[in-house]
Amino acid sequence: MKATVKVENLKIYAFHGCMEEEKAIGSDYIVNIEAECFVGNDAFNDKISDTIDYVDLARIAKREMLTRSKLLEAVVKRIIDRSFEEINVLNKISVTVSKLNPPINADVEAVSVTMEEER
Repeated sequence: MKATVKVENLKIYAFHGCMEEEKAIGSDYIVNIEAECFVGNDAFNDKISDTIDYVDLARIAKREMLTRSKLLEAVVKRIIDRSFEEINVLNKISVTVSKLNPPINADVEAVSVTMEEER
């Protein structure tokens, strides 16, 4: 049976962006992750070993957000790659990173990058 595990609206303060000010000041980001796996009977017996642990997804996202990048695409790709490396049962993942109140000349709440990948 397919299971989907989500981490929704994980708020992280980080320093991504092309502008020097972004490197110094930083900004708030929201990370959303949707991960899929096939669960066996162990998951129904209350064992986490046969499914995706949302704690692992959040830990990976927080760790990868600490590495500064100019582009959100690079951050999203790192989260995806690290998730596949560390979570053996992961089959498919979608990651969105949103920068809140970006420093652009427009009245916009956030800008986002979403990527999806399958094993």
